[in-house]
Amino acid sequence: MREITETCIEAFGPLRCMFESDFPVDRGAFSYHTYWNAGKRIAAGYGVSEKAAMMSGTAKRVYSISL
Repeated sequence: MREITETCIEAFGPLRCMFESDFPVDRGAFSYHTYWNAGKRIAAGYGVSEKAAMMSGTAKRVYSISL
């Protein structure tokens, strides 16, 4: 997962990327906890604003979500 994800982040930049899942369908391959821990590990080398974008900000912007 790391290689593919990092390639995409490099190509598009962290402000245009978002972590997502297909749960509960993905449950057959890995747990939700495992998935999000992998995302956090991949994002660990980025700054606070870049992490926020990949974990929620880009999705909020793209899908016009206001909380």
